[in-house]
Amino acid sequence: MSGQNLVKPSADGIAASARAARKGKGLPPVHLWNPEFCGDLDMRIARDGTWFYLGTPIGRPELVRLFSTILRKDGDDYFLVTPVEKVGITVDDAPFVAVDFEAEGTGHDQLLTFETNVGDTAAAGPDHPIRVARDPDTGEPSPYVLIRANLEALIDRKSFYRLVDLGAHETVDGTDWFGLWSGGEFFPVIPSAELP
Repeated sequence: MSGQNLVKPSADGIAASARAARKGKGLPPVHLWNPEFCGDLDMRIARDGTWFYLGTPIGRPELVRLFSTILRKDGDDYFLVTPVEKVGITVDDAPFVAVDFEAEGTGHDQLLTFETNVGDTAAAGPDHPIRVARDPDTGEPSPYVLIRANLEALIDRKSFYRLVDLGAHETVDGTDWFGLWSGGEFFPVIPSAELP
C-alpha cells in the first residue's frame, strides 16, 4: 500500500481545481490535460440544460458556467477535466442548450450566431455545423449546433421555430432539402418532399 491519501472526487474539489487552472478569460485547455480517471461523479445535465449534483439542481449560474468550461467529450462519454482529475458525468442529450441566436445577412450570405445557456457563442458554419436528428417513431426533429470540441447544444424550440422562418430550399446530392444557410454552408433540415 502506498502512502498516497486517496480522495473521492467531489463537486467542490473539481470546482476548486478548475478555478486554480483558469488563466485569463478564455476556455481552459482541457484537450491538453490527461489526468488519471478518478471515477464517476453524481452529476447530470438534463435535456433542458439544468445541471444536477447529487440529484439537486445546481442553482448558482457561475458554478454551472465554471463546470461547463472544463467539460470534455471522449468518445460517447462526458467528463469534467482539470490538470489533476478526470471524472465522468451523465449527459441526457446534449451538454448545452442554444437559447437564442442572431441572424445577419440573407440567403447564401446569412450568418447564424448561437448563444448557449452557459454563455458560449458559436457562429454556425463549417467549424460549427448544424444537424437535425429525427425521432424514428414520431419524426420530431431535434436540432443541434456544435459549440466546441465535440460538444453540441440542443437548439431550443423557440429558436428552432425562428430558424424555420429563415430556411430555404436547396438541392443536395440530387435531393431537394429545406435547410439553413450559415457561414457559407447549407445545412439540410428535412427533405422538401416531407414538408406538410
